[in-house]
Amino acid sequence: QVQLVESGGGLVQPGGSLRLSCAAAGFTFDNAVMAWYRQTPGQERELVASISRGGLTHYADITKGRFTIARHNSNHTLSLQMNNLEPEDTAVYYCCRVHTMSFGQGTQVTVSS
Repeated sequence: QVQLVESGGGLVQPGGSLRLSCAAAGFTFDNAVMAWYRQTPGQERELVASISRGGLTHYADITKGRFTIARHNSNHTLSLQMNNLEPEDTAVYYCCRVHTMSFGQGTQVTVSS
C-alpha cells in the first residue's frame, strides 16, 4: 500500500522560503519516478516538478527556477526547496508517485504578507 506523507508547509511572507518533505512507504522508492503537484481551490492539480529514479529533474515553467526537487533514497524521502515565494504559489502541495498517480494528503503553503 502506497503511503505518502507531506510536511513542511505553512505561512510565509513573499520572498521567503520553505522546504517541503514527503515520507514514502509501501513501494520501492528507489525505482519510482516522483513528483510534486499543487492545487488551488477550483483549479486542477498541476505539476510543479518531477524527478526520475536516476535523478533527472523536470520543472514546470511556473517554478521560474525558484524551486529544487530532490530525492533522498537513503531514507525514502522526497523534498521540494522553494525560494523567493510569491503569493501565486499559495496552494496545497502534494507528493506523487507517478507510476500509479498516488498522492499524499497534501500540505498547505500560504504566501502572504
